[in-house]
Amino acid sequence: MAIEVRIPAPLQRLFGGAKTVPGEGRTVGELFDFLEARYAGIKERLTTKKGELQPFVSIYLNDEDIRFLEELETPLCDGDVVYIMPAVAGG
Repeated sequence: MAIEVRIPAPLQRLFGGAKTVPGEGRTVGELFDFLEARYAGIKERLTTKKGELQPFVSIYLNDEDIRFLEELETPLCDGDVVYIMPAVAGG
């Protein structure tokens, strides 16, 4: 199953500078496991120790925020695009 993962600039160093990487998995959680196996340390940036999505990171499947879908259990299909979006703060 081919899934495209788009990487934000702050995390690109963990992915060898790549802006996009291929991924695999039946769910977003499995995709995170796949990414962790190839890019050590990424999963802790995306999920808490309890295995929940980090509050300061948004993950979009195509155009949908996975928080409004099934979070880490959101199913993936061949050709999906997953966007990792860190929170932006400022004043």
